[in-house]
Amino acid sequence: MSTSAPKRLANLWDDAKAAAMSEPERLVYRSNLLGSDKRVTNYGGGNTSSKIWQKDPLTGQDVEVLWVKGSGGDSASIKLDGFSTLYMDKLRALKGLYRGVEFEDEMVGYLPHATFNLNPRAASIDTPLHAYVNHPYVDHMHPDAIIAIAASVNSKELTQQIFGDSIGWLPWKKPGFELGLWLGKFCEENPNAKGLILESHGLFTWGDSPKECYETTIAVINQAIEWFEQQTEGKTIFGGAAVTALPADERRAIAARLMPKIRGLISADSHKLGHFDDSPAVLEFVNSNALRPLAALGTSCPDHFLRTKIRPLVIDFDPANPDIDAVLTKIPDDIAAYRVDYQAYYDRCKHDNSPAVRDPNAVVYLMPGVGMFTFAKDKATARISGEFYVNAINVMRGASTVSTYVGLPEQEAFDIEYWLLEEAKLARMPKPKSLAGQIALVTGGAGGIGKATAVRLLREGACVVLADIDEAALAAANDELAGAFGKDFVRPVIVNVTSEDAVIAGFAHAVVEFGGLDILVSNAGLASSAPIEETTLALWNKNMDILSTGYFLVSREAFRLFRAQKIGGNVVFVASKNGLAASPNASAYCTAKAAEIHLARCLALEGAGEQIRVNVVNPDAVLRGSKIWAGEWLEQRASTYKTDKDGLEEMYRERSLLKRSVFPEDIAEAIYFFASDASAKSTGNILNVDAGNAQSFTR
Repeated sequence: MSTSAPKRLANLWDDAKAAAMSEPERLVYRSNLLGSDKRVTNYGGGNTSSKIWQKDPLTGQDVEVLWVKGSGGDSASIKLDGFSTLYMDKLRALKGLYRGVEFEDEMVGYLPHATFNLNPRAASIDTPLHAYVNHPYVDHMHPDAIIAIAASVNSKELTQQIFGDSIGWLPWKKPGFELGLWLGKFCEENPNAKGLILESHGLFTWGDSPKECYETTIAVINQAIEWFEQQTEGKTIFGGAAVTALPADERRAIAARLMPKIRGLISADSHKLGHFDDSPAVLEFVNSNALRPLAALGTSCPDHFLRTKIRPLVIDFDPANPDIDAVLTKIPDDIAAYRVDYQAYYDRCKHDNSPAVRDPNAVVYLMPGVGMFTFAKDKATARISGEFYVNAINVMRGASTVSTYVGLPEQEAFDIEYWLLEEAKLARMPKPKSLAGQIALVTGGAGGIGKATAVRLLREGACVVLADIDEAALAAANDELAGAFGKDFVRPVIVNVTSEDAVIAGFAHAVVEFGGLDILVSNAGLASSAPIEETTLALWNKNMDILSTGYFLVSREAFRLFRAQKIGGNVVFVASKNGLAASPNASAYCTAKAAEIHLARCLALEGAGEQIRVNVVNPDAVLRGSKIWAGEWLEQRASTYKTDKDGLEEMYRERSLLKRSVFPEDIAEAIYFFASDASAKSTGNILNVDAGNAQSFTR
């Protein structure tokens, strides 16, 4: 249903490629092909399986083994180790232990006992759904076009109308052992069926070969897409447009103002990351007459619901009269009202053994004329939650055009959200890293110290915006770090710290990418060396512009964001030993660095009442990896100390009290200390990382 994608799914199966693979490898291949198109299934959604005959490592006998996508993982990227392996004879034997639907959750505990070959991959709750289908190859997908049928009030009739007897239908049932038995019974009673639609959920298809199974999946989805195209042609979508979208630059400007406000209001317990989507599919929905009634119904597919909560929060806004100040004033009340509504939903639906209420804040925020904001514990989850709601929009688009859209019943939705098995899965999640949920902006981010700092913060789970004026170096650094840590964690932005407009624009870009800011590392720098009489006004001003004014401009923007969010903040200045200790032939540089240090002290005073901490790291003689040593500065300092390039590092090392070299990674470690809770009770401080220099002892 996407307007930007080709209308039909392509058959990507390559016979020659598949022929050279083992059966497990063909399962991976099939899964990756299906997962490569979001029209087939959402991120992490659905699962695939193959029943394969293999040698039992204990007996040497041939046994039937179910290979099925394990708990977690994504079809598009899954590898062999993403699949659980279970003995089919043991899975069939579990039917004899089943005590009825009220006890079906206990069957999950038996699945590890059916593990083949000591496979450590935990089996999914969907395992019985594949095990009891009497075909060797099974696909379970969540295509938007199919769920649009499944989420229609007359989904059974539509299924029959579109597919005849080739595709069956089953009513809504929470995934689990009972649904597995239902699927098995359907297959026995309908031997000619190629699959079935699960009400409010998705699609099951099967085949006697991997290729047949894959091609059936693609064909069924294409048939649904074609039917919807025919049925929706010329019809009004979502009741027609109620408002007109603002221009793209205005939408982003509003996002830059609103996202930090929302983030601050919902991050009291844990910091959230944001994502902004103003794609055509989103705008069509948020601008429509049907926005509020459809949004109130929530989503249908369990996967959609788990990622997007019971319903989104719709922001009151008229793009024809774009009063963003009014929105900013009202949004705290809107968020508070959502929390009250969520608590009421929890109280209505909870059971005696339900887990305690979780975060009551919305995940999805819809704004007419602007787009969609999503917030979650990390950037990837925020982005994926947005993708899931786009899936839900596509479903609502189809269902509401040809029929009446039906969301997941409230109690069913609750029973999935607060499922004890889901709670157990959450409990197994690894402990968050020390900077998880934190957003850092590092100026001079493409240089030696800046990049080393980014690496250190990324290692601790922070999202990092690399800000630099060197476009080529910035692109290279971004590619390197995105490759190492993932694209969701890193963003580049070109910023000239001496330009007020550029700084404001750079911070706005960072905010729209991640939702706000927690850490500013002001590290942009240069170095110059000249006797006082040879220090030109231009050289003096250049030092002041970058090292003093630049630090002021980025700090001011950071403070504006911190105060909008009201969840504290952290500023770390990378100054220099020369801010405390004078050096010959460097008056402009030393004076500017001293100004940095004093600015940090002033900011520490101003920010303390709002838990905004400001501290300083003073490096010295960081020759290796630092960009400032790549040009004339190296030659100039060598000349000052009457040595050559090779001898300068040794001279600096011997000059230090500890007789040790200082590297960018050493500075990064100090910055991390000030950026983390390890220094939570420290502000206005200076940490020298210079291997010991008596002149620069703080006094």
